[in-house]
Amino acid sequence: MLLTRDKLDLFLNQYLDVKKFDDYCLNGLQVEGRQPIKKICFSVSASRENIEKAVSMKACAMIVHHGIFWKNNPVDSIKGPLKNRLVPLIKNDINLFSYHLPLDGHKKIGNAAVIAAQLGLLKVQPFCLYKGAFIGVKGCFKSKTSPAVLEKKLEHLLKHKIVVSTPSATLGLRTMGIITGGGGSFYKYASKDQLDSYLTGEISENDWFDAKESGLCLFAGGHNATEEFGILALMKLIEKKFKIDCEFIKSYNPI
Repeated sequence: MLLTRDKLDLFLNQYLDVKKFDDYCLNGLQVEGRQPIKKICFSVSASRENIEKAVSMKACAMIVHHGIFWKNNPVDSIKGPLKNRLVPLIKNDINLFSYHLPLDGHKKIGNAAVIAAQLGLLKVQPFCLYKGAFIGVKGCFKSKTSPAVLEKKLEHLLKHKIVVSTPSATLGLRTMGIITGGGGSFYKYASKDQLDSYLTGEISENDWFDAKESGLCLFAGGHNATEEFGILALMKLIEKKFKIDCEFIKSYNPI
């Protein structure tokens, strides 16, 4: 059976439980395109470059983590970068779906959940209740590890330089909380839950000092780098469920 825009929209909204999240962006279909879906491109961000790649790949839809409409940046005119992203989507009748916090906190294919699984964390459970929904996970390591060993493991997994803030190089780490992307300030939830370490994507200058002085080992592995995992897991799910052509577009962003 041919996959349609409406069928895909319904599945994604239900599977990712969109209504549960009080997000600061529009989750779901952001730009309406054609009804029949024969190919989907996935990417972390709906940048102009990635949209143009989707056009060249003859995509019928794009599914991203970072869309183009945000509540904290209301649209009062269509010009500049926004116009340059919208035009190729509309001109080529491409649907744009975006899922932000729902793809961070999902218990199976969320960014944090997938990273936790690949790190081998045990006793994984939801972490950081934000406006009524969990946006991360926490768990424990099979055996105690050190900041240096964990830094190397994260660098290999994320393929990104890791920023580390630790009160001691000899600190024994047994537990970790994970919130991907721009979750620097959420280290407080890890401290509150008495975790030894915390992984996020990017941090502010004060987070580096504050986490360290709170006795927490903080790792920042890149906003974009920590948020490839959920969108890739979603792509595999869609590919398997709907037997449709899917392709990943890598976002080259050092942040």
